[in-house]
Amino acid sequence: MTTLKSKLQDDLNVAIKERDELRSSTLRLTLAAITKEEVAGKAKRELSDDEVQKVITREAKKRREAADAFAQGGRAEQAEREKAEGEVLATYLPQQLSDEQLQQIVAQAVEEAKAAGAEGPRAMGAVMKIVNPKVAGQAEGGRVAAAVKKLLAG
Repeated sequence: MTTLKSKLQDDLNVAIKERDELRSSTLRLTLAAITKEEVAGKAKRELSDDEVQKVITREAKKRREAADAFAQGGRAEQAEREKAEGEVLATYLPQQLSDEQLQQIVAQAVEEAKAAGAEGPRAMGAVMKIVNPKVAGQAEGGRVAAAVKKLLAG
């Protein structure tokens, strides 16, 4: 078992013993998503820590989107629950980049792309190819794309 997955399992056991319903249900759902990912495809396999982290990121994103949907639908109680679950999952993810740090990385990538001959809004793909490996797991794709578009348009 990978170290991140075993940490989730250990934390789940602690949460159950402490009768922390929110934490235990969130970790159960996340471990179920990891198991589902492991058995997807033709053969069962063990996920690496990076793959487990991607599953946790995906689950956290689902919680944020659900919280927004509940908030827009006037269901504040469910929105708060989803936000709280997202915060539990955020503790297992790497620290997110600040807007300033992201802008700096994107600006550097735009310069690299311009040096390679990419200009204007059509350079989006080239810039994203440079930026994505640098910010993997530390910034959501939508945030990155928005920052790249803003710099290329400006």
